[in-house]
Amino acid sequence: MATTGRARPPTSEGDCVVTTCGRRIAVRRLRLAPAERPISRVALDVGRDQGGEPGVWAALTVGEARDLARLLLLHAGLAEHGTEHVGPTSAGFPSP
Repeated sequence: MATTGRARPPTSEGDCVVTTCGRRIAVRRLRLAPAERPISRVALDVGRDQGGEPGVWAALTVGEARDLARLLLLHAGLAEHGTEHVGPTSAGFPSP
């Protein structure tokens, strides 16, 4: 579903991004605090779509979150400029 102008939902609400198809993607810090060793993760929660289909979530380490951010920025730039990525791809994922 592609919408433009005022019909499009807001793209950012603090710690969330709302896609043009209405799916809310929330990014938060997740902290598990066992007494002997606290654990911090970055939680990525992709909410239900407009049809009510459930979303997914992932708890990423700091390094994984940075790797994901790097890949998102790389592919956003490629999509923006209409260029092809040259280089190795992750197993199981088609080349863009």
